[in-house]
Amino acid sequence: MTPLEPGRVVLHRNVRRGRLGWVRPATVVSDDERGLLLWLARGTVVANEVTADGQGMRSMTFAQWLTHSYRLQVGRWQGPGVLKLLRPDAAHSVWWFRDDAGAFTSWYVNLEDPGVRWADGDLAGVDVVDQDLDIVVRPDRSWEWKDEGEFAERLAFPDDYWVTDERAVRDEGRRVVTEIESGAFPFDGTWVDFAPDPAWPVPDALPDGWDRPAAR
Repeated sequence: MTPLEPGRVVLHRNVRRGRLGWVRPATVVSDDERGLLLWLARGTVVANEVTADGQGMRSMTFAQWLTHSYRLQVGRWQGPGVLKLLRPDAAHSVWWFRDDAGAFTSWYVNLEDPGVRWADGDLAGVDVVDQDLDIVVRPDRSWEWKDEGEFAERLAFPDDYWVTDERAVRDEGRRVVTEIESGAFPFDGTWVDFAPDPAWPVPDALPDGWDRPAAR
């Protein structure tokens, strides 16, 4: 697929067994051999899956979540902006977290199925399957697993959970840990001083087609 041009807004979407779990418009920073680098700005209009009465998945047990019907609720990204790198064919992405002043605070390794890109007229995006288990990496490259409890809880429901291979997820995490501990790219300081182009607008609405069928 033709590389996405810097400054273009695309849709970064999470898919759960064919349903959209979240949708986040993000601006393309670069798209090259290192991967697709996206900027999610504070205040961006996003959508998140909730129950019919507006509850999020983390507000209840997974067993309770499975008894509900769902809808996508539109809101805004409330936290500081996040830089995200989706590496080519990798079963993870790397996020750069920042504080309110824009200073780098940590890396976040989001374990996920490799992204599937799609294009539909003027609209383009990338769909992933977030595998829930993550790694938090501090600036000194000390690290820890995150959301192990949620991961274990959901694995007990193999007919409903979108993660089908626990071992593959953990193996990918351990592989990334070797990069973290050795200070290899992207844990080598690249982009810790990133600043978004002030000319980039903050996406203020979801474009027509934002909820098109998942590409995976």
